Amino acid sequence: MKTLHRMIIKDFIPTLLVSMIFFVLILQLVDIFANLWRYLNADVSLKVILQITLLYMPKCISFALPIALLFSISYTLGNYYANNELIAVFGSGFSLYQLTMPLLVIALFLSFGSYFFEDRIVIPTLKDKNRMSREVLGQTVSYSNSNVAVLSHRNRVIYNADFYNDRRMSLTGVTVLFLDDQGRLELRVDGNSAQWEDGRWIIKNARVFSDGEEFMVEEFFSSWEHELLDEPPDSFKRITRDVAEMTAREAKDWVESLRRTGFPYKGVLTEYYQRVSFALTPLVVALLSCSLGGRFKKNILLMSLLSSLVVSVIYYVAQMIMVLLAKLGYIPPIYGAWAAFLVFLGVGVLLFRTAQT
Repeated sequence: MKTLHRMIIKDFIPTLLVSMIFFVLILQLVDIFANLWRYLNADVSLKVILQITLLYMPKCISFALPIALLFSISYTLGNYYANNELIAVFGSGFSLYQLTMPLLVIALFLSFGSYFFEDRIVIPTLKDKNRMSREVLGQTVSYSNSNVAVLSHRNRVIYNADFYNDRRMSLTGVTVLFLDDQGRLELRVDGNSAQWEDGRWIIKNARVFSDGEEFMVEEFFSSWEHELLDEPPDSFKRITRDVAEMTAREAKDWVESLRRTGFPYKGVLTEYYQRVSFALTPLVVALLSCSLGGRFKKNILLMSLLSSLVVSVIYYVAQMIMVLLAKLGYIPPIYGAWAAFLVFLGVGVLLFRTAQT
């Protein structure tokens, strides 16, 4: 059995490396030609284009790994079937699972590794790539926001501002309401502006209304602060943040911030859950390719390439549809992130068990 496993690994690894290079090259070319006219119009130098391309390399590897894995396993097993090399293997009583166990183990390790590779390498480099692209193309992103309403401290503190200036981290035309546990008004503060200083908001030219014995009491302060005015400036930004550029920790904090401030968060939560399901894609495609590899005995290279592309497209489209349904609120976020993975995992197991040996 060890000899058999060494044989299949020896044939599989070179095929995987070559197919990875092939698919990464295709993805790089697609990105370059899609933006080439922008680079030419902006007179971007060849050196900068190469830097952007290099920063995009880890993301291409992340995208190409499942497709390359599916193709390489299908091609390796297809060659064995076409050359009748497995007649002796299966005739000796070895099952398809025993034969392909090293490939499934490799796929499992690649799944765990891809999660950390995505979080530690892909996301930082993709963020730098997008930032550099915007800079050389003259594209700017503003996080300033108008007509801002934010809920804080479990809806006990309500902010309303005419404008949030992200560069200065200040609010203009601000009103803050403080509520008790029953939702009754305890305090209202109106101010011309508010400035973020030392971890809290300082309201300038404040007009404070508090509950007196019989009537509301009005007081004026040139500068007013409160310990509950600690909602971070990120909560007031115009929502242009991309979850694809956040690490797992940043995405989790962003989901909690959206929940706390009352903004829609299901779409972000779905993408956060999808991080794990996408990382397990190599395991799914390994099951599919192990079961599909023996079905091609002619034109193995072409059929393996075609099947890997078709299965990958169907899988990614199914994921997109499930994520879209979750973002629209038709299904819970966790279902949107995991439904396609579980369906294809079940299909892969079924095909694996029914594969002819």
